[in-house]
Parts: sequence; structure tokens; C-alpha cells
Amino acid sequence: MSGVALRRTLQALVVLLGVSVATFALVHLVPGDPVRLALGTRFDQATYDALRERAGLDQPLLAQYLSWIGHAVTGDLGVSFRSGDPVTALILERLPATLSLALASILVALLIAVPLGTASALRPRSLVDGFGTVVSQIGISVPEFWMGIMLILVFAGTLGWFPASGYVPLGEDPAGWLRSLVLPAVTTGLVSGSVLTRFTRSSVLEALGAEHVRTARAKGLGPRAVLRGHVLRNAMLPLVTVTGVQLAYLLSGVVVVEIVFAWPGLGQLALQSVQARDYPVLQGAVLLFAFVFLLLNLAVDLLYSKLDPRIAS
Repeated sequence: MSGVALRRTLQALVVLLGVSVATFALVHLVPGDPVRLALGTRFDQATYDALRERAGLDQPLLAQYLSWIGHAVTGDLGVSFRSGDPVTALILERLPATLSLALASILVALLIAVPLGTASALRPRSLVDGFGTVVSQIGISVPEFWMGIMLILVFAGTLGWFPASGYVPLGEDPAGWLRSLVLPAVTTGLVSGSVLTRFTRSSVLEALGAEHVRTARAKGLGPRAVLRGHVLRNAMLPLVTVTGVQLAYLLSGVVVVEIVFAWPGLGQLALQSVQARDYPVLQGAVLLFAFVFLLLNLAVDLLYSKLDPRIAS
């Protein structure tokens, strides 16, 4: 187990280093002068040169990269050109909203996918299977922004059960936090749940046809014992991978949903940094997204080894 963890960790660090190089290079290829955008239309040359020097933009690209990555290792991602605030502080300010939305969305997705996908697999070509197929296809096909707008019109505009937009911190008002979270979490959870439903159905069907399942049935085990002890554990392996990818995607910020619901997440922060040519914020956000993907992939690999000891060997 320790050998698998060490090998996966080293691979993740190499990938993260490559992502940092690619991100730094691509960000500096984006047209536009971030210093001019930060200063506005009226500035003198001395102020312009001073800001470039403070940001390190007067140095060669290699020196800029080494300085940036060296500080990033210690948690210092630089200072925003746009606001003058530390990038780490800006990311940490948006992190609770992103975590709330991602975890709530993946919970909604699993509550939809596991029961519906399992029921569809146990009764193929039945009404339950047809219902699951229709629901998953609708969830995959309908754009997130349209689904979000419809939920706002029905549950915020007509019924008035939930707020139409905005985010309330958990520490300030737990009830308000929950009410503000419901609509965006359901929007993203329906889409992710539709994807996970198809994977759950396929995985359970494949597990049901395995030889050890037929042997267990031949020995006289009941349907529930076979399902719990022999089907679900093997069927969950592919689902763990897809769930990890979906969670990483949600933690990276669902920009469209964040815009529809005015949700102050990391996706909206990254979009604003692109529009403002705010290099430090954009680099820090992309590096964080890559780190989240790699961390969750590492967790999935280790969980795989726990669920299936053959992988560790």
C-alpha cells in the first residue's frame, strides 16, 4: 500500500510541475498588458515601470517562473494586479462557497445515481430501466444554465421557497446557507447524477454477469446477500473513478452555474482574472485546479487499492 502511495505521489508531483510550466507559459502568451489594465487609462511612465518591477515582469520569463514557483511552494501565489490583495487570500475567500457547492452537488448526484442506476440494472428493459434512461438522458442533454433558470423561475420566483441567487456563509446563518445552496446544488447534481447513473447501471450489469456471482447464486445465496456481498462492491470500482472526476470538476468551479446563481466560487474568480489579464490570480487558480485533480486522482487510486487488493499487488 505504501509503495502504491509513494509511486502515485511522485507521478502527481511530476504532472503538477508540468502543469505549472504550461500554465505559466500559456498565461504569458495571452495578448494584453496586465499592468496597463490595472492602472487604467491615466498613468505616468514612472508608475508603470514601478508596478512592472514590483510584479517582476521586467525580468526574463525563466527568472519570473522560478520566482513564482518558489514562492508557490510556500503558499505565496503573488499579489493580484487588479485589487492588490494576496492571491492566496482571494482563493481562500472563495473556497468555502466552492466546497459547499461541490460537496452538496456530488451528494445529490450519488443520491440519484446509485439507487436509480442499480434499480435499472436489476430490471433491464423494464419500466424502471426506461425511466432511468429517460432521466439520465434529460440530465445530460439539458444545458446547466437553462436548468438553473427554470429552477429559479419555479422554486424562487413562483413558489418563493429558495433565494434566486447569492451565497450566505455557513458561520453567519446556517439556515440561510442551506437555502441558498439548494438550487445551485440541485442544478449541478442533476447533471453529474445523470452521468453517474449510466456508469452505475453499466457497472452493476457487468458485475451481475460475473462468474463468482453465478457461483454464489448456485450455492443458494439470496438476492440481497448476492447484491450486497458480490455485486455492489465490484460495481463500485468504476463508479469511484467517475465520482472522483466529477468532484474534481465541481471543485474547479462550475462557471455557468456560478454566474446564473451569482455564486462567489473559484470558477467565477478564474473567469474574472482572464478578463482582467490578472496573471497572478489566473496562475494561482489554475495551479489549484490541477492540484485538486491530482489529489483526488491519488485518493481514488488509494481507494482502489483498498477495495481491490489485486491492484496493490
